[in-house]
Amino acid sequence: MPQNPEQPMPPELLELVAERFKALAEPARLSILDTLRRGESTVGDLAEATDLHPANVSKHLQLLHHLGFVSRRKEGLYVHYSLADDRVNELCDMMCGKIQEEVEARTRVFQS
Repeated sequence: MPQNPEQPMPPELLELVAERFKALAEPARLSILDTLRRGESTVGDLAEATDLHPANVSKHLQLLHHLGFVSRRKEGLYVHYSLADDRVNELCDMMCGKIQEEVEARTRVFQS
């Protein structure tokens, strides 16, 4: 349920939100999430796609899973990771769209 803008957010909730934004401040994690936007992947697939070491990918996935950004399912010897839900995509689209608008506005200013 969305927070009522009339009410201040409790400190505990602010801490939880800040923890998630801190996780998204790491470019490697953003790269992993961006790769998962294209579909489910294993650690090996993600390591290859992101040019990160598999141990680093595993470490980042553990945190992203703990914070609810990714889900996982085991199939035989492999664990398959995917985005937890569409809200992760929405968050990425919102931020990327905002940055794209800023880039376009700056480009127009410099071309004038």
